[in-house]
Amino acid sequence: MSKYDQDMEPRGANHVALTPLSFLQRTASVYPDRAAIRYIGTEQSWSETFQRCCRLADALRRRGVEKNDTVAVLCPNTPAAVELSFAVPMAGAVLNMINTRLDAEMVGFILDHGEASMLWLTRVWPRWVKELCALRQ
Repeated sequence: MSKYDQDMEPRGANHVALTPLSFLQRTASVYPDRAAIRYIGTEQSWSETFQRCCRLADALRRRGVEKNDTVAVLCPNTPAAVELSFAVPMAGAVLNMINTRLDAEMVGFILDHGEASMLWLTRVWPRWVKELCALRQ
């Protein structure tokens, strides 16, 4: 315990937990025009990132994702992966980010074990998805 914590219980005035979602919201408010994502010659501000994450969270809910559902994500390190990292918890769901270097059999195991109600993947994996579907039959 540090000297600053002595005789001071956490209260609303002196302690606010910083979660990924509160971080995103606060950063979009404090630094709206600063770059949040730079990717292959494009730049996206914190304000844009926050707005896109909110829209994506809403889209997930409209697609049937409910509180405590698991959303598995299979995509490379792209802006979409960053946005999903915030949007899935915003929708009240649990994020299961899957390593893109795993083979279809291991991903199938992870999907079963994690009880994913939705799999989000990018167009990069069409051949790979066919292999995964063949394993699951």
